[in-house]
Amino acid sequence: MTYIVTELCIKCKYMDCVEVCPVDCFYEGNNMLVIHPDECIDCGVCEPECPVEAIKPDTEPGLERWLEINREYSETWPNITAKKPAPGDADNFRDEKGKFEKYFSSEPGEGD
Repeated sequence: MTYIVTELCIKCKYMDCVEVCPVDCFYEGNNMLVIHPDECIDCGVCEPECPVEAIKPDTEPGLERWLEINREYSETWPNITAKKPAPGDADNFRDEKGKFEKYFSSEPGEGD
């Protein structure tokens, strides 16, 4: 098992999860974070820290696509180990559905 970041993170990117991760397995894209599934130690401390509940165990049904997205982009996006401020308009996107199709960006973030 590993933890993964899902669509709920897109355009929110609160980063509370980054601060508590003991193995620094988060990677930053332009408008979301992902977890490297081979680096995650399955401790679960990040999951309750996410205010939009975007972090889930990969054992939940229907998350296979997100496991692959996390794996793919954690190989190319920069590692992030310190919390940064969320985007100024993050709260506007908290409850929006269909964010992947509307807003996902494969562009990397800044990292540390």
